Amino acid sequence: MIQKIKILPENLANKIAAGEVVNRPESVVKELMENSLDSGATSIDLYIKGAGKTLIQVSDDGEGMSEDDALLSIQRHATSKIASIEDLEAIKTFGFRGEALASIASVSIFELKTERKDQELGTFIKIDETAGVTKEKGSFAKGTSVAVKNLFYNVPARRNFLKTNQTELKHIIETFKKIALSNQGIAFRFYNDDEIVFDFPKSSIDERMKSVFAENVLDAVLEVKEITDYISLTGYVTKPAYLRRSKGEQYFFLNGRFVQSRIVNHAVFSAFENILEKGDYPFFVLFLSVDAKKVDVNVHPSKLEVKFEDEKEIYSFVQAVIKKTLGSYDLVPTVTLDNAGGSDEKLSFQNRGGTTRNDFADRPFAQPDRATRRTSPLMSEDEVDQLFDDLNREIKSSAPANGVSGPFDDRQTTEVYHESGATQHMEAPFLVQLHNKYILTQIKSGLMLIDAHVAHERILYEQAMNSFEANIPFSQHLLFPQTVNLDPADYLLAKELEPYLTNLGFELKFQSKNTIVIIGIPSDVKIEHEVETLLDILHEYRNNEQHKQLEVRDNLAKSYSCKAAIKAGDKLTENEMRILVDKLFATSMPYVCPHGRPIVIKIPLEELDKRFGRT
Repeated sequence: MIQKIKILPENLANKIAAGEVVNRPESVVKELMENSLDSGATSIDLYIKGAGKTLIQVSDDGEGMSEDDALLSIQRHATSKIASIEDLEAIKTFGFRGEALASIASVSIFELKTERKDQELGTFIKIDETAGVTKEKGSFAKGTSVAVKNLFYNVPARRNFLKTNQTELKHIIETFKKIALSNQGIAFRFYNDDEIVFDFPKSSIDERMKSVFAENVLDAVLEVKEITDYISLTGYVTKPAYLRRSKGEQYFFLNGRFVQSRIVNHAVFSAFENILEKGDYPFFVLFLSVDAKKVDVNVHPSKLEVKFEDEKEIYSFVQAVIKKTLGSYDLVPTVTLDNAGGSDEKLSFQNRGGTTRNDFADRPFAQPDRATRRTSPLMSEDEVDQLFDDLNREIKSSAPANGVSGPFDDRQTTEVYHESGATQHMEAPFLVQLHNKYILTQIKSGLMLIDAHVAHERILYEQAMNSFEANIPFSQHLLFPQTVNLDPADYLLAKELEPYLTNLGFELKFQSKNTIVIIGIPSDVKIEHEVETLLDILHEYRNNEQHKQLEVRDNLAKSYSCKAAIKAGDKLTENEMRILVDKLFATSMPYVCPHGRPIVIKIPLEELDKRFGRT
């Protein structure tokens, strides 16, 4: 009988393995630079010719190799990084599989020069077109230099699949930047066709960020820093005003290794909540440090994929830290009137710059501020003029006829209660409701405008989400329960959502023939509007379900907040406005409603001075 199964020749096995480890020049760059990092190098130089197709050379000043180690390094499954199963379960090096050099050498003209710091002579190894190995002794620079020439010369099909030089070079540059970002204590140089492209000296993370991205990059990002004994997250995340339409500008490093993680990406995206519009992606550079035993980077030969032992814990931690970061900065948009280079004024929004962490002075009632979103202009110049006209009329109409001082002169004090239990007497700013729609209030830098409806939406949304978490329903019982006949679809939906509606504060009794009895309602739902509100919530929920991919609780919380919130046209007393503003600034995201609309804008005092001719 003819034997069909055969052991593959070494050179063929290496070529097959190379298909997993090396699929383009960028893969070679990654593997060689990671080997340099593992060698303890303090300086790494990358030389590229022909977008890596002609030459890829990585030289470092690491510890170098002996002759015996150099010869073993080009063999398959030969590595100095791990020696046991225990080592594999807690990988702390970038390379560990022992496949890279053997795979690369099988599809290129391969040259290796290495010399240890404690030796006078080093080793030169060359693997030529015939797969023959040449070994020589010589005097070389301390460290290791690997040159890969004519990549895929013996695998034409793979070489034909390579993209244009421009595309391949772009991938190489991206990998070079990622490695440079996570290793600020190492100097990096990048030469393309004998011209130096990047020269990154040893530096701090701030300086390395400027070198890799742009000199002013730190103006567009927020610092992330949460360090614990078990898990730490540091780095930078974009300010909402600088959201990008690029999905490829998310840099995540796990224990110093660049990896791709849908879990971490989704946690960051969800932390931005409704700030993100469709197609927007937050730029971030994040470094997560966890116990190496708690993660598995041996998922794929490329080592880009990773598995966490406790994915839920990682997700919650990342989401909470990013939310905290966004919530610690003042990012409210400022309305200004641009008049540069022409006579026509134009209303625009500017991101407020220069605000430091925990600076909440520029707030009504001095409540902690949160994050906002990038937005487009909301009012034309005519509407701004109308706003000031209406404001004057509102002030005049509310002033007493006997000439007693008006709201600008009547400096009342109000008590502000802090979490510590202390009471502080503060001067209460004036509050004016404009067209029963907007609340105008004084802040340190000028005038703040708040959309009352969406402000109440934000408050109710967070109350709803908290009630789902707490699972402690609170309901106000109706004196006269309301019986409602629903269509079959609404009846089934209400039945399906009953546990969540109960948590919100609805107390429902389901009867036959698509009939329900409303016994209790949430405290924020107006009595006599309970039937209308419940039906509106069900319809809004179904509409969201059809057009948006929302989780059940998120959908219901948004539907409830939208339909139970005060409406445009509802008149508020001054006390109601103060309570609303107080509650708004106690939320985690007071500058954007659950549906993504801005809640707050401000007009600086300088702009008012300009409008009144004081400049």
